[in-house]
Amino acid sequence: MTLLSHDTAGDGPDVALFHSSVCDRRMWDPQWQTLIDAGFRVTRFDFQGFGETPVPTGPWNASEDVIALLDSLGIGRFHAVGASFGGRVAHQLAARWPDRVEKLLLLCSAAAVIDSTPDLDAFDEREEELVEQADIDALVALNVDTWLGPEASAEMREFVGAMQRRAFEVQFADEVDAPSTKPEFDLADITAETLVVQGAKDLEFFVKTARVLAGEIPGARLVELDWAGHLPTLENPAKTEPLILDFLKA
Repeated sequence: MTLLSHDTAGDGPDVALFHSSVCDRRMWDPQWQTLIDAGFRVTRFDFQGFGETPVPTGPWNASEDVIALLDSLGIGRFHAVGASFGGRVAHQLAARWPDRVEKLLLLCSAAAVIDSTPDLDAFDEREEELVEQADIDALVALNVDTWLGPEASAEMREFVGAMQRRAFEVQFADEVDAPSTKPEFDLADITAETLVVQGAKDLEFFVKTARVLAGEIPGARLVELDWAGHLPTLENPAKTEPLILDFLKA
């Protein structure tokens, strides 16, 4: 099993940060020092095929990769914060290893809980066309325009574009197998205190997904950010960080 590239710093209760597939572990740069200063030991990592972690060479499962990394670091029980694809990995992990996750924060999480929606279908169709053309510039622009809400600064759009470009370059160079899934995965098995965050300006697919997750994860709360798109921690860190800290420190 590949050991994920990662950073760990700070002292206190453990927090693991799961990145979006639009980004890599650098997406947590705005929150990194904030969480450390708040009294947490923070770990972030690149999934296989992202950032500094090589592409997988065979079947792989992201939640198993994370557990292997945390085991290697001696981290037992922890708080999980996941964005988009990272949210999907985080809640899968919380269902498969419920004794490991104390609090679960899902930010515009992906999940296989509803059928697709027209806006997501349109994005997928356009992205597939650009992949066939190997047009990385257009792919980066499409993803930045789709996944960042209106409050994202020009600097942040450039930052996300750089992370997305890195992912495309790595994954175009080597064909990446889709991650495997586990049939025993069940949202009802999650015991962590859970907060589901939904961006009102996100795609309809993710708005509906958040509502289903909040309904199916036992005891979960749902919060809607009326200003946010799909990546609120990057679009407006100053507005998002108090929500994260209040939940983790409560």
